Amino acid sequence: MKLAAPLLRCCGAALAIAVAAPLAAHGTAAPAASAGEALTPADASAWIAKVEAEYGAFIVEYSRVSWINATYITHDSDELAAKYGAELTLKQVGYATEAARYAKIEGLDEETRRKLDMLRNGIALPAPSRPGAAEELNAIATRLGSAYGRGKGTLNGQPINGSDIEAEMGNLERTPAQLKEMWTSWHDNVGAPMREDYSRMTALANEGAKELGFADFGAMWRSGYDMPPEQFAAETERMWQEVKPLYIALHTYVRRKLNEKYGDAVQPRTGPIRADLLGNMWAQEWGNIYPLVAPAGAGDIGYDLTDLIAKKNLDAVGMTKVGEQFFSSLGFAPLPATFWERSQFTKPADREVVCHASAWDIDNVDDLRIKMCIKPNADDFITIHHELGHNYYQRAYNKQDMLHLNGANDGFHEAIGDMIALSITPEYLVQIDMLDPKDVPSADKDIGLLLRQAMDKVAFLPFGLLLDRYRWGLFDGSIPEAATNTGWNDLRLEYQGVVPPVERSADGFDAGGKYHIAGNVSYTRYFLARLLQFQFFKAACDTAGWKGPLHRCSIYGNKEVGAKLNAMLEMGASKPWPDALEAFTGERQMNGTAMVEYFAPLMKWLEKQNKGEKAGW
Repeated sequence: MKLAAPLLRCCGAALAIAVAAPLAAHGTAAPAASAGEALTPADASAWIAKVEAEYGAFIVEYSRVSWINATYITHDSDELAAKYGAELTLKQVGYATEAARYAKIEGLDEETRRKLDMLRNGIALPAPSRPGAAEELNAIATRLGSAYGRGKGTLNGQPINGSDIEAEMGNLERTPAQLKEMWTSWHDNVGAPMREDYSRMTALANEGAKELGFADFGAMWRSGYDMPPEQFAAETERMWQEVKPLYIALHTYVRRKLNEKYGDAVQPRTGPIRADLLGNMWAQEWGNIYPLVAPAGAGDIGYDLTDLIAKKNLDAVGMTKVGEQFFSSLGFAPLPATFWERSQFTKPADREVVCHASAWDIDNVDDLRIKMCIKPNADDFITIHHELGHNYYQRAYNKQDMLHLNGANDGFHEAIGDMIALSITPEYLVQIDMLDPKDVPSADKDIGLLLRQAMDKVAFLPFGLLLDRYRWGLFDGSIPEAATNTGWNDLRLEYQGVVPPVERSADGFDAGGKYHIAGNVSYTRYFLARLLQFQFFKAACDTAGWKGPLHRCSIYGNKEVGAKLNAMLEMGASKPWPDALEAFTGERQMNGTAMVEYFAPLMKWLEKQNKGEKAGW
């Protein structure tokens, strides 16, 4: 689930690979002042205007090439993506280098200074300035992305593609042996072969980041949050500590239920959880195994969303139209006709594609699209709302300057659709004629509803945090190359309390089995989004005048909420993120308190269930 990777991390164009190389090697439509000239604030403003115009002209064509490469993976589309990526790379470090020069000018206005910082800090994958480095980095990035798209594991010895193996990991009819086979084959077949390329990519990106004045590539990533890199790392740890007790309580409970299901030989009563038993290839969301852990009575919520989708006979497009309807109920304009004509809703039978869900704005105006391989199940129903959140955000800020075409920070972009999805309550399902009113669960079923939510929302938190912490360690050397695989599994044990189903080779690269590693997509945004969605949701419910428990609120149909939300979305990245956060929530600090409030009834219940159990691992 993601926004299609932007041209720069500051810009909202739908691009697949963005790396950087020296502008001097290619020439530019946005030349800087010569080294001997005294630069003025007016020079800086004029130069930025030229840069934004050049980007605006370039990104449409590059976006289309990136879309083709994601939806028609062939040798030729790989070559085209690499070619256009190389052209992009021959622009970006030049922009960043010149931006650093202009940033030294005294008397710059705040907007100009922020745009210069965006150009300097926002490069997704920086290449060194030496000849050939950009081309090498682009080739590696393209290979990694396509290798993931083509990746296959096995089930019962037979090949199975990425989209299907993800679904099968959540199939409760699969035995522990089959789950182990799928988990192991995926990480061995997809992740391990990437190790050499990824190591080389890391070295090149670090070299490029240092040329731009950053300590390493990770420090460069952490510089994009309107605060120093060290402060941002500390802030994310603070937020994790706010919600960690809730995760540990959930982990303790789920471990006991898995032990009761499978026995000590498969899942011990204490210690970490076997990663492949949690219903997801990466153990990042556990909702698929909810039926295994649902307690009698409290766990029976009275309906199953996947069953409701089947009863309504909703296909991929029909499910997407339900998502559009939610945004329309808040007062947003319908999606353009081209969205329905140009999106990829299902996996084509005749070619390889990247199935990983993403949202695209090809022209930064109104050519909005999603790219998914939708299956008629609850997970994809939620994912559709998430991706549409990106699309509506993209359209809301499409009148901003080029460098402001993005969310206030990357966590904002991920949180909008998830906030909407929190309103997929039983009452809402009745409103849209998917659930019979007689099947709406009574208040005594709230624990079941909350537990089902927590199995995804809460379970995700440590994974959302550790994916980038792992890469930060690779980038700064605190995880040495020899410990590439052990470092990954050690962090998973530390933060998630999970272990692989089989002993892992130090020569492997299990992290490469996750799309965002191969695709070089920073992941902290998803951790932020998991918390921001609850912060946004509480603010929306307050605006709607909701008086009941937070988890029963639905903002469906509330145009006052829609207007206030749109006011924040329209800001894009034109202001520091605390300003955007304050505009909608009245707060200037991201935090986990709204999530804690949302799940407070569940936390009390879990504490009772866990009496006598050994918490943690």
